[in-house]
Amino acid sequence: MRTHNGSDWRKLPLSLSELCIDTTLRCGQSFRWRKINDEWHCVLRGRIISLKQDSSHLHYRVTWPKLATGPLTPPVSVSSTCPSPLRDKESGAEKDDTYSLLHSYFALSHSLSSLYKQWAASDTNFARRAPAFTGIRILNQDAWEALVAFICSSNNNISRISQMVQKLCTHYGPYIGTIEGEPFHDFPGPEALSGRQVEGHLRQLGFGYRAKYIAETACILSRFKPAGWLLQLRNPDCPAFDGPGENRGTQDAKAAAGSATYRAAHDALLQLPGVGPKVADCVCLMGLGWGEAVPIDTHVWRIAQRDYNFGKGNKSKTLTKAMYDAVGDHFRSLWGPQAGWAQSVLFTANLKSFAEQASAVKPETVVKVTRTERAALVYGSASADAEAATVKVEESQETVIAKTNSQTRKRTLITAKESVEGDGKIIETEHVEVYTRRRSKRIKAAVS
Repeated sequence: MRTHNGSDWRKLPLSLSELCIDTTLRCGQSFRWRKINDEWHCVLRGRIISLKQDSSHLHYRVTWPKLATGPLTPPVSVSSTCPSPLRDKESGAEKDDTYSLLHSYFALSHSLSSLYKQWAASDTNFARRAPAFTGIRILNQDAWEALVAFICSSNNNISRISQMVQKLCTHYGPYIGTIEGEPFHDFPGPEALSGRQVEGHLRQLGFGYRAKYIAETACILSRFKPAGWLLQLRNPDCPAFDGPGENRGTQDAKAAAGSATYRAAHDALLQLPGVGPKVADCVCLMGLGWGEAVPIDTHVWRIAQRDYNFGKGNKSKTLTKAMYDAVGDHFRSLWGPQAGWAQSVLFTANLKSFAEQASAVKPETVVKVTRTERAALVYGSASADAEAATVKVEESQETVIAKTNSQTRKRTLITAKESVEGDGKIIETEHVEVYTRRRSKRIKAAVS
């Protein structure tokens, strides 16, 4: 199959505070984006989308597939169908809906800067950690892809999940094109993963016990659930992307989506093989548009214990269902309707792969600075004996607020002002001493 570029680079005005692709695309939401020569590439809705970013714009380019005479995938594969670009009936030119797709995929209807301010105002821990992790958005992904990807996430890490998802695409998804010598395939549909040989083949590819869950779930959705079943579970305020002319699911399914709730969607997903509370919440958050879903995995449970005093005195190493619900409810009450978005920021800050980024920004803290002023007034001749002079000492202290980084423990500013009057002359001297203590080391600076 040959490919052709449907467009040159185009740009979408978007600041890094609203979207940072270098963080968002590698923090464990989607596992198909690949970075090649400082550009990110992924197949979405039957096309290869390439992304790069500067401080003020997101730049994107599209590579569309062309019809081919040979097989779409290697012989072992079972191909699924993928959307083809629409063509104008008169000119035959393709209608490119990539702008709308990106707007939907990155959920750009939400003002991320406003959400960060809201979360920081209600949570000091978020305010302390967020400055190093701005621009993290929750992706509005295809629900089926999210479901399979997070079934793969059980007892796994981001690197291995990415490898598994790429194997699924390579062996079962339709080939779309090649970028810099690397082939790209779309994500396979349920029909492609429901064959009799799928489970055994996935085990050979290293999926382990997850192979059975994937094959069984694919079979349930392709054979026993009505068309558009996942669509019924979607948040009506966050619809799936529908390109021009597409009809995803039946009208009954779309109507049922308007009455869906987060809890109903969560409970429905729990009925599928390999889906527990955490996987269900991941799918709800990143595949069904339920911003209130808060997936609690080992990272988030550690955050809840360390920063929010959960589980004190609890000797059990496992997270019970009751505690899982309690942690989620606490974060929902703390962060509001988009609690899952806020959780993803703290989750990312807790990953080892982002440790350097987490330490790059030292959060500012407010400290009190005490300024002491002392005035010594001497009455009488300047040449008089000390005993003959009348001395009056006035001292005042003033507390001011200053910002400093987290390493500064104490800062004291002392200003001493001495005024001596005699023989018609006024002599004034001023001394300023600044004491700064960092960790166990004291530094004294004197300015006169």
